[in-house]
Amino acid sequence: MQRFALPTATAVASMLVLSSTGAAHAQQFPSKPIRLVVPLAPGGPSDILARSMAQALSPSVGQAVVVDNRTGAGGTIGIDIAAKSPPDGYTMLLVAVATYTINANLYSKLPYDARKDLTPVSILAGAPYILTVHPSLPVHSLKDLIALAKARPKDLNYGSGGTGTGPQMAMELLKIKTGMSIVHIAYKGTGPALSEQMGGQVQVGLFNMIAALPVVQSGKLRAVAVSGAQRSPALPSVPTLDEAGARGFEEVGGHMIMVPGATPKEIIARLHRELMKALQAPDVLTRLKNEGAEVVGNTPEEAVAIVRRDLKKWADVIRRTGIPLE
Repeated sequence: MQRFALPTATAVASMLVLSSTGAAHAQQFPSKPIRLVVPLAPGGPSDILARSMAQALSPSVGQAVVVDNRTGAGGTIGIDIAAKSPPDGYTMLLVAVATYTINANLYSKLPYDARKDLTPVSILAGAPYILTVHPSLPVHSLKDLIALAKARPKDLNYGSGGTGTGPQMAMELLKIKTGMSIVHIAYKGTGPALSEQMGGQVQVGLFNMIAALPVVQSGKLRAVAVSGAQRSPALPSVPTLDEAGARGFEEVGGHMIMVPGATPKEIIARLHRELMKALQAPDVLTRLKNEGAEVVGNTPEEAVAIVRRDLKKWADVIRRTGIPLE
């Protein structure tokens, strides 16, 4: 029978020292400013949420939380910077769940391992997508849109903020569920796509609530359905896609905080506690409510499970739709 040597007194003492060092480090954290990387340009939903969270976090942790916008390559540059940062809690990443999980399947050569190099701390908040049509289109329900798309195959088109974005992939998933044939037109951002739909250049859109709500409320676009599990308080008369006939369809554009994968659990736990406090700050809650978003604030374990689920889901959608890998 194989025997294992018992640890010496010196070895036991060393292990105790290492354990206590980790705990002490967590207690002292943070002792310098924290960087919050946003892989998109200022002014968008991710950046707005990041700045609200940074402002609420700073007093609680006793250090400045600095938003660092690192744009390029569909978010890859900023994500890679965060992934390669020291795993000490002083660099966090705020990224859309869809951006992270779709990029992992859409880009064949990423400079980081999406399944190992970063880990979620929490999904902070989520906002559903709004299925919109131009007011000139004779469509007032999902059934109307399905019927029109089947009567005029390849004649209808929808706009998005770009190939591989969360709304575009959600629309492709909706097409699979309903059998609709609608052509995708990609724009360089949600703003241009919304403008083109308002101008009638594209008839259909599926946009994040935060971006599309003001346009719908102004009457420039008509809301057909929302993609959440429940109706949005911001649009209580608009049914969910599940209610409208796409049974089981639920897609929410969530934003999460991630840290390098090797970050100690004690540091992750501290960051999670502080993030949960910040989510309850009146300014943060008011902004989220006004934008049609809702607080999620789940645990690291719950966030990890959602990320793993979405990595598999978008791999399947990309395979079924034939969207080319980049």
